[in-house]
Amino acid sequence: MKILKIEFQNINSLKGKHLIDFTAAPFTGSSLFAITGPTGSGKSTILDVISLALFNQVPRLGKISKGEIISKGAILTRNQKEAFARVTYKSKSGIFASQWSISTNRNNNLRDYEMEIYDVASNSVIDLKKSDVPSKNEALIGLNYDQFIKSVLLAQGEFAQFLRAKKDERGELLEKITGTGIYRQLGIRAFEKNKEVNRDIEAQQNEIKIIRQNLLEEEMLKEQALLYNQKTLACENFEKQIEHLRKALELKENIEKQQQEILRLEKQKYNADQKLKTFEKEHGFPLKQHEKVQDFSDELRSWNLLKNELENLEKEFSNNKKRASENSAGIEKLQNKVSALIHADVNTQNLEEKLQDFRDKILGIQEKRKSKLNEYNFRKTELLPEVKELPFELNERKLPENEIQLKDLQHKTLQKSADLREALSGLDLDHPQVQKEQLQQKLKLAREATRDFFSIEKTSEEKNKLEIEKDKLQPQLESLPEEIKNAGQQVTVHKNKLENLNLKKENQMLRASLEEHRHNLKEGEACPLCGALHHPFAEGLPEKDPAQDQEITKTETLLQEWNQNLQISSLNLKNVTGRLKELYEHSLRLQKAADEQEAEFSKKYAEFQQADHIAGWEKVSNSIEHQLQTLEDFIQNQKQLQAIAAGLPLLKSLQEILNDGKELKEALSLLYTGNNIQRDCQQLQNSWINLCAAQKNIKERAKEIRKISEEKEASKEKLQDDLSSKIAKQGFKNIAEAFAALMPDAECNALRSERETIRKQIDNTATTLKLLHSQLETAKQLDVEKEKYILQEDLEAQKEKFKNISEECKEIHRLLKNHDDNLARLSQLNSQIAEKEKKTRRWRLLNELIGDSRGKNFNDFAQDLSLTQLLHLANIRLKDLSDRYSIDKPAEEEDDGLVAVDEHMGGQRRSVKTLSGGETFILSLSMALALSDLASRNVEINSLFIDEGFGTLDPETLDQTLDTLEKLQAESSKTIGIISHVDSLKERIATQIQLKRNGQGYSSLEVRG
Repeated sequence: MKILKIEFQNINSLKGKHLIDFTAAPFTGSSLFAITGPTGSGKSTILDVISLALFNQVPRLGKISKGEIISKGAILTRNQKEAFARVTYKSKSGIFASQWSISTNRNNNLRDYEMEIYDVASNSVIDLKKSDVPSKNEALIGLNYDQFIKSVLLAQGEFAQFLRAKKDERGELLEKITGTGIYRQLGIRAFEKNKEVNRDIEAQQNEIKIIRQNLLEEEMLKEQALLYNQKTLACENFEKQIEHLRKALELKENIEKQQQEILRLEKQKYNADQKLKTFEKEHGFPLKQHEKVQDFSDELRSWNLLKNELENLEKEFSNNKKRASENSAGIEKLQNKVSALIHADVNTQNLEEKLQDFRDKILGIQEKRKSKLNEYNFRKTELLPEVKELPFELNERKLPENEIQLKDLQHKTLQKSADLREALSGLDLDHPQVQKEQLQQKLKLAREATRDFFSIEKTSEEKNKLEIEKDKLQPQLESLPEEIKNAGQQVTVHKNKLENLNLKKENQMLRASLEEHRHNLKEGEACPLCGALHHPFAEGLPEKDPAQDQEITKTETLLQEWNQNLQISSLNLKNVTGRLKELYEHSLRLQKAADEQEAEFSKKYAEFQQADHIAGWEKVSNSIEHQLQTLEDFIQNQKQLQAIAAGLPLLKSLQEILNDGKELKEALSLLYTGNNIQRDCQQLQNSWINLCAAQKNIKERAKEIRKISEEKEASKEKLQDDLSSKIAKQGFKNIAEAFAALMPDAECNALRSERETIRKQIDNTATTLKLLHSQLETAKQLDVEKEKYILQEDLEAQKEKFKNISEECKEIHRLLKNHDDNLARLSQLNSQIAEKEKKTRRWRLLNELIGDSRGKNFNDFAQDLSLTQLLHLANIRLKDLSDRYSIDKPAEEEDDGLVAVDEHMGGQRRSVKTLSGGETFILSLSMALALSDLASRNVEINSLFIDEGFGTLDPETLDQTLDTLEKLQAESSKTIGIISHVDSLKERIATQIQLKRNGQGYSSLEVRG
């Protein structure tokens, strides 16, 4: 994998668009380059761009989202509305460009980010969701995000910490650097899995212990079995005795019940006999009389039916005669009512015809009146839309006044039309709508001109401000070199003066080293140098000069002040020079923009008279707007005139229709005052038809009644002749008396059934009594002599004894059954445990090999293998950097930190903690390169970025390190970037990506080679 291009816009402090093309000069001449710049200038931002474009992650923040950008103010440059990061890279699959982008909407709210991958060969976008882009890059490159930042973006600081760490700390760091934490998780999982699968076995083993504690001993088991058999036999004997007593009691109870039943049945038989006598007394004679006439009962019922029918026909004939009289009165009343309605005499022959003629006449008048109303409403609906926009309100009660009002409005509108035509004399008023559109377009253009002129003025004002600022800075530019020169001279003067004073002070201190002893000599005391007691030169010594120290202090203070002045002036000169350059460039850009704006303005708005100030352009817009408003008033005026012209004839037509309607209303009120002629006539006609039909029906029914009566009377006389002889034989005086003796069939059958039921009840009771007497004698022969209560007491005593022995027997049986169940459960548990132990053996072995609760055993083993491999690759890289050292793991007797083997000292082993800063950097760099080799074992990595640390190297070691990196680059064709601010490194590496900060919080990027 090799990075070919890095493109980005508005990422962190790097405002604007930037391009780093590794396929173009100067990178094609030298693939070893430096990324330089002061702290905070954005060196790490370039690395952020790479990981952001590929994986939507940056090392300092992790995964990037819209919320992350808003909450932390990261990624998107301050005050900018869009940003993107794009990396073009080459892999085994081809050349691809991965892009990340974000922007704001029209409300300045941040949209969600977007990601996409381009296939450069086909110049097409790969169809992917944005969430799938990082995994697609991972597949194309062959590295995930963690592997990528450890094999492409090398931070030697982590390895410097790794070199000095103790064993436990080193394991954690190595786990973090190599991403091998999976081994710790495997160790923990093996421990937990073994614990989980053995949890059931442990529970079952605990259950076995409890069961064994509850088993009966062998001797106790035999005793309980023997006792159970004895108790069981005793229970059987008690059951037999209880059964014998229960049967004796049941026999005594049955004798008592049979005696009671005999008494009840004897009473029941007596009651039945009395009931039969009562029945014969109450129903015997009527039932015998019915049985006399039963053979000719149908003829009797037919005779009675004919008799009743003739009586009913007589009543109906009387009622029909009464209805005929009422019908005649109704017909006469209806004729009078119709005559009153139509204002004419009528009779039964012409009533319907005259009523129909009157209805047609009234309906004709009503139809004419309705037609006039519809015509009135139609004209009204035509009029209202016409006068809708006029200052006119229709009053239907005062139509003549409305007409006068509308004509007056017409006169005023015509006068206003003449005034508007005069005001718009320069326009073609025959086509006002076309003129309106032209004025609207002209007004729009005038307003655009006003806005554009305002923009030109703003640009001019901004340019004037820049010129004012330049004028203010120019005197500083002229005075600051003189101030710097003066401050430099003062620094030189005071520096020389301070050197002279310090030299003088040092000479005095040399002399004072002996004079101090001379000052301390005392007369009569031995000199420590010569032993003399007399000291002739101890007096008259030169005195110390206290003003000298004050002068030195004063000179140092002045030198410091002039140094500060020199630095301040130099910095001010740099800032002023830079600012003037920026102002000059900005002024040129503004001038160019202003010239382009003025040229475009003159060309675009040539049809207008050019104004030299914004008020003039606003006046032009207002003039056009006023003319447009006048034209709209004219158009509205014409519409009003058209509406009035259309409304006047319609208003006159309304008045005519209203007069016709009033005449029809008066004519109708003279003939008919009702509300619904159709309903009134129809009701009268329906009543007439009903009365005529009723009259006809009454006459026909009278004939029918006479005919039926004659037929029924003949049948009755014939039936009376047949019955006379039969009645006389049975002893009845007449047919009416015989019919009175006849019962209804249901009543007769019920009486017969009741009599039969009583007789059967008497017979059945007698039979049952005979049987019960026989059974009672047999039971008395089997009965015992003991009284019932004595038998009951004996039974309760035997039951109590049986209950006690039965409970003892159940308890013994429960103990024996629990013992058998426990034995069966023990056998089952042992089988289950044996089966589970076969299945869990592999987990037990795996736990013994790699498992523990923290995953430390397997993790330490894996980290030791990783460390061995990493040290092997690091020592290969270290040979190119230095032939003095190699790195090794500590021996058992040594400190648990890593060891540096000093080949120049005969293979002496030293702790890496004793190495200098430069030596530590070399070893940590070799470790970083080794990790890159380890991570890219299956992927070819041709782009490396190495972070800070070069500042700790001496010039010789730095040259050697750079030689090694150049050699690595030459041998592998890798593109290697070094991130640093070391000046000597900047001088050594010609190809550089330089980052500079400006005074506004932004940085600039420049590629030099």
